[in-house]
Amino acid sequence: MPDETTAPSALPADADAEPIIRCINVTKQFGSQKVLHDLTLNVKRGERLVMLGGSGAGKSTLLNLMAAETRATSGQVIVNGRNICSMSDAELDKHRTTMGVLFQSGALFQSMTLAENVALPIREHTDLVDRTIDTIVKMKLELVGLREHADKKPAEISGGMKKRAGLARALALDPQIIFYDEPSAGLDPVSVTEVDQLMIGLNETLGVTTVVITHEMTSAFRIAHRLVLLDQGKFVAAGSPDEMKNSDDPLVHQFVHGLTAGPLTDRRDDCDYLTDLLNPQR
Repeated sequence: MPDETTAPSALPADADAEPIIRCINVTKQFGSQKVLHDLTLNVKRGERLVMLGGSGAGKSTLLNLMAAETRATSGQVIVNGRNICSMSDAELDKHRTTMGVLFQSGALFQSMTLAENVALPIREHTDLVDRTIDTIVKMKLELVGLREHADKKPAEISGGMKKRAGLARALALDPQIIFYDEPSAGLDPVSVTEVDQLMIGLNETLGVTTVVITHEMTSAFRIAHRLVLLDQGKFVAAGSPDEMKNSDDPLVHQFVHGLTAGPLTDRRDDCDYLTDLLNPQR
């Protein structure tokens, strides 16, 4: 597994084939609020794509669209050649078994052991016998270094271990794509590095396509083959870690380097506080 200083490896040879995910002119609107504006994005097979952006930029909404958790208002989200926006609920249920999601909190069931958590999607979506399920669960927990903790409940393990257990559950049905929603949130620096290395190792060993949302720039640069930056529901930049680090775009430069001065903060400063305060219609 690569150490924390290792540059991202090259994309696999089949990455030049048809993209595994294609978002075409995707718009998402909640009531009168438009969150995503006519976005187009391809995700290559076997790629590690990191989506960046400030709070409210639309990252989580886009991830949820690609993970078939919600539907686009307009446009197409094509996964493995099929437009998931036009699928029936029954088709979507079957389609979701080809993907795994690691939620920000881990989303483990507190009353279940780690083994029971990992076994749950297998029991729900297959007819495998208990002995086979137990074997698969041990294999998935071994992949994330938790096999010896199989009988523990979430309250008995650390935050980093909970993330790894959530990842084992996401791997339960051998997905082709894994979506990670803030996998580093709430973790200490050592645990962050461990989770990053695990994500890279699984991508390289299993060939699973990896889509990540993170605000942790060290992790983003360590993980990504490619990064995209969203702002106000639109893509403003895309590139390799080196291209994003060295970008001349003021907005990109401010975001990736965490600067307090630049177009992102200027936008907030442009708001006339007194006018806003005295105008009840705003």
